Amino acid sequence: MDQQLEIIAAPPAQAALTAEDVRAAAGRIAGAVVHTPTLHSKTLSKIVGADVWLKFENLQFTAAYKERGALNKLLTLPPEAKTRGVIAASAGNHAQGLAYHAGRLGIPVTIVMPKSTPIVKVQQTRGHGAQVVLDGETFDDAYAIARRIEGERGLIFVHPFDDREVMAGQGTVALEMLQDVPQLDTIVVPIGGGGLISGVAVAAKSINPAVRVVGVQSNQYPAMYLLSRNEAVGGGGDTIAEGIAVKEPGLLTRAAVALHVDEVRVVSETRIEEAISLLLDIEKTVVEGAGAVGLAALLPLKNGAFRPEFAGRKIGVILTGGNIDPRFLANVILRNLARSGRIGRLAILLTDKVGELAKIAEIFTRNDANIIEVQHQRIFGVLSAKGSEVEIEYEIRDKDAVDGLLHDLEQAGYTYEVMTISGRRPGRSQRKL
Repeated sequence: MDQQLEIIAAPPAQAALTAEDVRAAAGRIAGAVVHTPTLHSKTLSKIVGADVWLKFENLQFTAAYKERGALNKLLTLPPEAKTRGVIAASAGNHAQGLAYHAGRLGIPVTIVMPKSTPIVKVQQTRGHGAQVVLDGETFDDAYAIARRIEGERGLIFVHPFDDREVMAGQGTVALEMLQDVPQLDTIVVPIGGGGLISGVAVAAKSINPAVRVVGVQSNQYPAMYLLSRNEAVGGGGDTIAEGIAVKEPGLLTRAAVALHVDEVRVVSETRIEEAISLLLDIEKTVVEGAGAVGLAALLPLKNGAFRPEFAGRKIGVILTGGNIDPRFLANVILRNLARSGRIGRLAILLTDKVGELAKIAEIFTRNDANIIEVQHQRIFGVLSAKGSEVEIEYEIRDKDAVDGLLHDLEQAGYTYEVMTISGRRPGRSQRKL
């Protein structure tokens, strides 16, 4: 193991997770959850320089792996607990998995969700018959509220990750992966609270002790990563990977990670967005931010070089869920098109006279750039009363074509600024009107 986590003793009421727990869970939930495919991606393998296999957990009925652990927990409850009902705190996928299977089994269920939860997840959870309480700004707030309601109403709390039966259910993902693709030597797993990676690591290493298990977190919520470096837990803020936006990992899960996980990494929001777009573009599959962090960790370095620690390995990547808000997905797609140069926006200074805009349009046409939107500005940010600024949004083939467009604008004597996701930057030509 490359990095040791600080091991904090598990709560005495629950013993450490074992491979036998995971196998027992697999037997319980068989037939009630989808044995999702683990498929080889030739294109992604070429992009990252490794042999990449994708586990499509976004093809579960609730579009996420979480229903595995939720169902296993429900099936192990005593009859009187099933009658009283269950409660959980969740950013979405645990809520949907628990609500769906509790409804199917006739068990009353209440879910507390943070107010920031994407509406698609709220609607789907309610659609499964759950009573949804929208309260709290973060998962931790929702968790505290759910525990209070648990005591007030005498419900059974189903933890989204720090529960032995939940962890065991999530571990069945690894059993399926190694059954379908036994040659895997690395499994890359998203980490929020740690329930999935705990189950996966225990199950995978019971089959092949040499398999490498790598956890990945958003750099906005790097709790398990910080623990692996013996640093204080921290993090917070907006992330597109809200499904793993957990500030404090569980006690059971951090102990399991310490014993069985080889490495924990972090990835940026930009890389997560790139991974979402790649999966949609190449695999034609919709994956939420939390589900895309595994692929994000494999993407080449900024200079285009393959990551040497992954090069040539046979890697299983778990696409944990596909419940992404359509508006966020649209933004991710457009932002990635902008980063790749296929969509751009220029602010160009013009002399305010007849025909100038037509000249600009001709330059765009000559470079096969399709103009999407034009905005004209004669007052703010324009130095001369005889000048104007026009902002042009366009689509074009690739970055090489952009270079040709900018060259022609410069040759024609125009001053421009390139508008990017992070702001404006001056063009190469600094000729003033």
